[in-house]
Amino acid sequence: MDIGCVVYGSLDQTSGGYRYDRKLVEHLRAEGDSVDVISISQRGYAANLFAGLSGSLRRRLNQPYDILLQDELCHPSLWQVNRRLHEPTAIVSLVHLLRAGPPRRWNRLLVRRIERSYLRSVDATISTSNDTQRRVETLTDMPSLVAYPGGRTEQAALTPEDVRRRAHTDPLRVLFVGTVSPRKETLTLVDALNNVEGSWTADIVGALEAHPEYVARVQSTIGRHGLDGQITVHGPVSTDELTRLLQRSHVLIVPSQYESFGMVYLEAMEYGVVPIASAIGGASEYITDGESGFLVDPGNPGQIQTVVEVVQQNRELLASLAVGALKQAQTHPNWETSLSRVREFLLALADGETPAERVSNTVQDSTVN
Repeated sequence: MDIGCVVYGSLDQTSGGYRYDRKLVEHLRAEGDSVDVISISQRGYAANLFAGLSGSLRRRLNQPYDILLQDELCHPSLWQVNRRLHEPTAIVSLVHLLRAGPPRRWNRLLVRRIERSYLRSVDATISTSNDTQRRVETLTDMPSLVAYPGGRTEQAALTPEDVRRRAHTDPLRVLFVGTVSPRKETLTLVDALNNVEGSWTADIVGALEAHPEYVARVQSTIGRHGLDGQITVHGPVSTDELTRLLQRSHVLIVPSQYESFGMVYLEAMEYGVVPIASAIGGASEYITDGESGFLVDPGNPGQIQTVVEVVQQNRELLASLAVGALKQAQTHPNWETSLSRVREFLLALADGETPAERVSNTVQDSTVN
């Protein structure tokens, strides 16, 4: 296949969505497909809407691709352009995080209409969770596939014996991985830990530049609570350092307002790190509450405090949860499985077939029970 792949900025960005896009491009090229990565500039939402009227952008995209694959993040720049493209055989949107979906204040009627208009300008969608696909279906009805992200490792990174032994070590080690931002609820984590009795430490890992005022609030709250000796704000770390933190941590807490999938939860589970994850979004599709992790409501530090104190005081329970996390991660589709399904879906579209003829029961087959 000859494929164009549209993304904002560089494909090498560190978010989970860009990692998925990067993995998909690598897979397609390894299978012999030609993939042209088309980088477009990202500005503010309104500026992107005007940039989408550019004739030069239309000319860049109006090429005889078998598939024009678009990261749905780019929808404000593409919602008008797509209707003027006649050269690509099919336009497919890869949906990581639907802007009209999360329950946020900026989910205004105008934005919802623009995103709906964009989705109706493509021929098919690929979603990274069933939750995201259901949100897409509230806006449009078209051929679709759910293809989960894979994890960080191809197999369990630690053994059940390793994580059982780690569960009985002190202090309890808490890990947060993600952009320090309101959506990730970093302050909620700090407020929860402030009330936890007993011995614990926490490492906060992730980008600090996106929301500097919020980061300042997090750091001042840590200082005000006198937690400087227990909570370390690392900022971004190397892959080796993140691996070291995963190897030694007991629980991962990222109580986001919404996670369409939550790749970091799965990656932690591969190390037997028990995820305390957002109940809003796709995490419930691969985390069994009380068996391989916990699902908590966003903005509820008391709920997080209770869960942390339970596992801190009952290390046998923590060990059981850690082993459950390992087992759940091992049943999850790996990158090769998921991306092979994506390619079959794209091949069907490129051949002018209804994708269901080649990729049957897409959502059911992609779901981990």
